[in-house]
Amino acid sequence: MIDFLSQPWPWYIAGPLIGLTVPALLITGNKRFGISSTLRQVCAACVPGDIPFFQYNWKKEIWNLFFVAGILLGGVIVSVWLSNSHPVSVNPALAAELNSYGITTNDTLVPSQLFNWHQLLTLRGLLMMVGGGLLVGFGTRYAGGCTSGHSIMGLSTLQWPSLVATVAFMAGGIIMANLILPYILKL
Repeated sequence: MIDFLSQPWPWYIAGPLIGLTVPALLITGNKRFGISSTLRQVCAACVPGDIPFFQYNWKKEIWNLFFVAGILLGGVIVSVWLSNSHPVSVNPALAAELNSYGITTNDTLVPSQLFNWHQLLTLRGLLMMVGGGLLVGFGTRYAGGCTSGHSIMGLSTLQWPSLVATVAFMAGGIIMANLILPYILKL
């Protein structure tokens, strides 16, 4: 059983399991799925101030904080007890392209040449980690939710703004990965 849990699951198992969260949340109390809203809840609970955006009954949605805590706990459990000892499979064409930028795809999903404390103090690191984080945060707020909220919950409940947001997320990802990221990686 542990071997089954520690292997990557195929899309036809993982996808429906993720998709089943929507009816489960709707059936158990008409709850909406989304991760980015938890940051607002944490700020509303912890930031004393008269900021109107944080003045709401955040306790009504406290289940979402437990959901995110479960995601974090699940990540810890998987990394400690269910980690897969096999190297990560990366498409050879992608590995060759990354190698041309000086990035080796050893055995991890997160290349250490890009994501480490030393790299944070370089122009490339600042652009990727700090700039990217700010853009993701701004985009999430501007779109009224994150990819999980719009693409999983919004599309399944036939929300037109979620379709627009999901198309924009995909277009932005394609443009970033193919047109902008190669220039940043050359820095």
